[in-house]
Amino acid sequence: MEYLSHNTEETEALGEALAARLRPGDVVAYRGGLGMGKTAFTRGLARGLGCTGRVSSPTFTLVNEHEGPLPLFHFDLYRLGGEEELFDIGWEEYLDRGGVCAVEWSERAAGALPEGAVTVTLERCQGHEDWRRIVVEGLVEE
Repeated sequence: MEYLSHNTEETEALGEALAARLRPGDVVAYRGGLGMGKTAFTRGLARGLGCTGRVSSPTFTLVNEHEGPLPLFHFDLYRLGGEEELFDIGWEEYLDRGGVCAVEWSERAAGALPEGAVTVTLERCQGHEDWRRIVVEGLVEE
């Protein structure tokens, strides 16, 4: 499914809408460069999952946990040295905890992602600095 977002609020709303279609154990793998809206999308995802608290990028901690009826584990792999570092912080345990894992810079650990991960690609629209083309692939009902 393809969407066009004109601003941060619309990007967050798309994340919130996606949350309604996720189940425990799902992985959302983001693709997109710096400043494309991955964290904004995750803020909406957290809101849609019923998580409270501030959502920011876990660039220096690798993962932030957000409690809610369906917990959200927000990963940022930008500074990851390799897939083995992801396993060192307990990746497999996170997958087994029954929450949703949202993974920024997922291409840095593509081999560690489970089959069936939902992929969200965010890219800038040419000629419109603030607009984003957002493509969601891999939802069960697609």
